[in-house]
Amino acid sequence: MVNFRQNLDLTTFRASSPESVEWRVSDRPVDYLEAVAAMEARAAAIAAGEAGELIWLLEHPPLYTSGTSGKTGDLLDPRFPLFASGRGGQLTYHGPGQRVAYAMLDLKRRQPDVRAYVAALEEWIIRTLAAFNVRGERREDRVGVWVRRPDKGAGNEDKIAAIGVRLKRWVSFHGIAINVEPDLSHFSAIVPCGVADPRYGVTSLVDLGHPVGLTDVDIALRGAFEEIFGPAAANQTTAVA
Repeated sequence: MVNFRQNLDLTTFRASSPESVEWRVSDRPVDYLEAVAAMEARAAAIAAGEAGELIWLLEHPPLYTSGTSGKTGDLLDPRFPLFASGRGGQLTYHGPGQRVAYAMLDLKRRQPDVRAYVAALEEWIIRTLAAFNVRGERREDRVGVWVRRPDKGAGNEDKIAAIGVRLKRWVSFHGIAINVEPDLSHFSAIVPCGVADPRYGVTSLVDLGHPVGLTDVDIALRGAFEEIFGPAAANQTTAVA
């Protein structure tokens, strides 16, 4: 299958002005509703020209979120709280050991193209994984980043990272989630992103045999981000949103 997102020009996602993107890391799990409120406030401020762009790295406590295409039947076991989300996509899991990166970027200063933006986020993930010798791949019919699993059988693939975005006034929020070392059994309570085909599962860096931590992934995320989107400011570690 031809993947048209492969052919998009991602160099246009560097901002037209030289300001660095703020880079923030939370050192404790952040409540989901707290995070959404903070993202919405920051996105509004960016759109109004009152704040700069922000990348926010964090973890959530165990929970499920449902995007705008979510289906009630995809929640198989309500073992954790479920939150309706304004992002695109279906059901997904967030929890400890998963690096969530929320991206509040002004696409008017970059490229006002949703499909190209999703491709840029995929590329961000793919280059981050490459730092650990993991080959992540796009699939035209499945959003997110996938790894081939021939050890599980012909045609088997596992999802290692999810993408869900929302735009207001061409400012993005929500973002990506990379499985570093989450409890993968928590995905069994949902149909992840609506993909029910048994050939397609979920994996993590540690599950693939790469014993890395969140800090290692954060370093790789920053390097890959700057290659695609431009410079980021010095890290800001915070215990609050």
